[in-house]
Amino acid sequence: MEVIFIKDLKNQGKKGEIKNVKNGYAENYLIKKGYAIKATKENLSKLAQEKENKLNLDKEEKAKAIKLKKDLEKVVLTFKVKTGEQDKVFGSVSLKQIKEELEKLNYNFTKQQINLLDSMSSLGFHYIEIQLHKEVSAKVKVHLIK
Repeated sequence: MEVIFIKDLKNQGKKGEIKNVKNGYAENYLIKKGYAIKATKENLSKLAQEKENKLNLDKEEKAKAIKLKKDLEKVVLTFKVKTGEQDKVFGSVSLKQIKEELEKLNYNFTKQQINLLDSMSSLGFHYIEIQLHKEVSAKVKVHLIK
């Protein structure tokens, strides 16, 4: 019997996947527990429609991310830091500080989206990467001054 998985099931199938399984397993486990539905014409057309909607939504999100990337790459975050001998920075700029500075500019990101490309332990310009979409990331300039 062909079934369409509506939930991920470890070692069996992922959501949206169509598989051919034994009738008893499909009826008594997959369908009964809500992991799958029968692969009828109606259900297959619903699945195709959902995939198309998801693809269109993903395209829209990617377009928004590209637009946001252009705006973010013009931004320079400036941090005043304490330094020691030979302009060595005490400590470093944290993700929390970067996130707060971005929020002041009305950009809201999670800490998981922000990636430090280096330790920022010296004065000058450094870069951070912000993951906007699975295929789009922006590099933002960070300036450390005395």
